Amino acid sequence: MSTSVHPVDEVLPAPRLTVLGLQHLFIMYAGAIAVPFVVGGALKLSSATVALLVNADLLVAGIATLIQAVGVGKLFGVRLPVVAGATFTVIPPMITIAAKFGGEKGLPYVYGAMLCSGVFGLLIAKPFAKVIRFFPPLVAGIVITVIGLSLIGPAAAMIAGHDTEDPHYGQVSHIMVAFAVVFGILILARTLRGFLGQIAPLLAIVAGSLLALFTHSWSGTTRTRSWDLSGVGHADWLGFAAPFHFGAPRFDAAAVISMCIVMLVTYTESTADMIAVAEMTGKELTGSDITRGLAADGLSALLGGSMNSFPDTLFAENVGLVQMTGVRSRWVTAVTGAMLVVMGVVPKVGAFVAAVPEFVVGGAALVMFATVTAVGIQTLKKVEFAGNHNLLVVATSLGLSLLPAYAMDRFGNSIFFERFPDWAQIVFGSPITIAVVAAFTLNLVFNHLGGGVGLPVLNVRPAPGSDAVPAPAIPRSPAASPLP
Repeated sequence: MSTSVHPVDEVLPAPRLTVLGLQHLFIMYAGAIAVPFVVGGALKLSSATVALLVNADLLVAGIATLIQAVGVGKLFGVRLPVVAGATFTVIPPMITIAAKFGGEKGLPYVYGAMLCSGVFGLLIAKPFAKVIRFFPPLVAGIVITVIGLSLIGPAAAMIAGHDTEDPHYGQVSHIMVAFAVVFGILILARTLRGFLGQIAPLLAIVAGSLLALFTHSWSGTTRTRSWDLSGVGHADWLGFAAPFHFGAPRFDAAAVISMCIVMLVTYTESTADMIAVAEMTGKELTGSDITRGLAADGLSALLGGSMNSFPDTLFAENVGLVQMTGVRSRWVTAVTGAMLVVMGVVPKVGAFVAAVPEFVVGGAALVMFATVTAVGIQTLKKVEFAGNHNLLVVATSLGLSLLPAYAMDRFGNSIFFERFPDWAQIVFGSPITIAVVAAFTLNLVFNHLGGGVGLPVLNVRPAPGSDAVPAPAIPRSPAASPLP
């Protein structure tokens, strides 16, 4: 009887787990705190209230990450090396709903709708997971590629700035430090071996942070150092807001519908990320796995609605890190989840990590996002393109899905569908959602309906001991080729 442990389930030595978990933390932190800052700024919340949202966000993200990595019985968690964080999809409806009911006074309606969307997500997790059988390499490859490509813009904003009309946008020193981080990752990955090679991104971030000590940021005519640790001294050692800090949840039908749409988009993104990680790690992905992963997303909305936070999705930058480092243990990201929980209840620790200049992290994020794109291209290599319309499916899906990613306002917000109804902006404002819908539909039309020529629908492999209709394992064999 074989006692070998799959690399995904391998428990690494504690020192390695700690350092590798910290690396995942640095990669995702900027994205994790972006949502509360954007929402807080749009609603003109006080700095103290924004800080409360940040701590709540980190706490819920940590709990969700722990659940996804470790799992809770047969109910929650995909049990893959993934990291959860607040989804950007929730920003437009949160701002719209809160503004409709008076800004900060409207937040009880936001969180009431979020609670409803969490219940909705738990109810549809299992039916939604069954759709995965229609995600052959053609569809999965397109979606994974779009995930990476659509994130290059946010990476550029992290490096150069978030307002293109700011006179200090694109500071040379910031861009040069970010490039130094990129080249540092390349040099370290090429020259180092073993564990040191696996933590090349973290080492490059540390080196970039040291370089940032000699750079400055401008605000008008005021020059400040890029490293600002003043927030660390003012932060508390312990503390987090009580549940329902903004008041008892209230409910509005339109708000609930908007948040349920957000949950569908979140499920789409998380499904694509789970497929990508399964592809990278060689771990068989069943319908039960997908169901538990999606249920954890639904649970995060319930936690977010009650703990003043946000619904979570799986972060693509961490997906790219798994591919780059080759570290497949889910216990690494479990450590990341534990660190996030600590940061959520120890604001001083969170303030220190937040002090790392965004352009430093942006350099590493650029490599991670592009790595996700490379994984999508690698997946498409398994597709047969001769004698069918698969090339047209790929081209059309990519073109449609990237439209909102390339039509931005000065702050990096997609404006391509800005004249559409609010619900349509939520759905079609996400390149990932368009990619899933387009690739999924075109694959059915050209390859499965009306006698189309193409890849067959994948057979379903049941999960051991499961009565659910599970999804198939992601195929790993290359397309038929005369070459050995």
